[in-house]
Amino acid sequence: MDSSPAQPAPRIAVIVPAYGVAHLLGEALDSLQAQSFTDWEAIVIDDGAPDDVAAAVAPYLRDSRIRFLQTPNGGVATARNRAIAAARAPLIALLDGDDLFRPAYLGAMVAVMEADTAASIATCNARVFGAVSSESEVVGPEQNRSATGSLLDLLGGRFNIYIGSTFRRADFEAIGGFDTTMTHAEDLDLWVRLLLNGGHAHYLDALLGDYRVRAVSASRSLLKMIRGNIRVYDKVIAARPGSEESALASTLRAREEERAEVEEALAAVIAGDTGDALKALRAHRHQMRNPVWSLAFGLWAFFPRLAPPMLAWRQNRHATTVTPQAEFRAG
Repeated sequence: MDSSPAQPAPRIAVIVPAYGVAHLLGEALDSLQAQSFTDWEAIVIDDGAPDDVAAAVAPYLRDSRIRFLQTPNGGVATARNRAIAAARAPLIALLDGDDLFRPAYLGAMVAVMEADTAASIATCNARVFGAVSSESEVVGPEQNRSATGSLLDLLGGRFNIYIGSTFRRADFEAIGGFDTTMTHAEDLDLWVRLLLNGGHAHYLDALLGDYRVRAVSASRSLLKMIRGNIRVYDKVIAARPGSEESALASTLRAREEERAEVEEALAAVIAGDTGDALKALRAHRHQMRNPVWSLAFGLWAFFPRLAPPMLAWRQNRHATTVTPQAEFRAG
């Protein structure tokens, strides 16, 4: 019988979902192994990915701090919940399989969370790179860089929480983890529910991560993101009736409903509906302040059949990426 004492839990666990990014996973894990803070564990999760995550992670399993978990596909929220359940540390950090941590990330996050006991989230700035016209930062120089932010600050867009953030396992378990019914905006949903549970978010004004943007069709995901945001606002309204947060969430919800109507009308016109859908789109033209839209609506009044190909061209021209700034502004 093995009588050796159990190893103490690491101080922080890093959760690495790797669906569809096997070719980039090595860069993420290299950045993890380059951390100046070494008391960590990592759970890499293959959530039924179509690519060979097992082969990509295999060389890194020689590091006893890294474990590999394979599960049936259930979406990123389910994958993260499963990986967190397999971890032991009291702090949880999120690192998507195509992103990077800078060497000081874990040390800085652990220091913040252990010193600021009222913080439910520790976050930072990050470089945005990849499929973008030029590199930028998640928190730009024109944005508020307050050290702490409340739920009201987050909802009002005065405070950003980067996806590569850190939180407490106890708080995560208290709110039931990621909402597995959320297919989009699940990160915003987690931050909001953690802040509803109490405490504040603590921001370190330092570039501690690198967020990779991969080319996607923004038009295909935007409507789902908007619907996800609406669900988040509904949770705030239900949890804090009559509060300032609830009033702001109601305003934001109405704005997102109108955005959803615009996106639905655009999709219907592109599909060939030049009757009711084009009429619905015209009803929202106050949201489209660019003079080009005014010219287009004037043209479509006489030649409605031009609307679908023109809007399809516009969609293809603009369907490139969804940046973290866009996600945060949507929240």
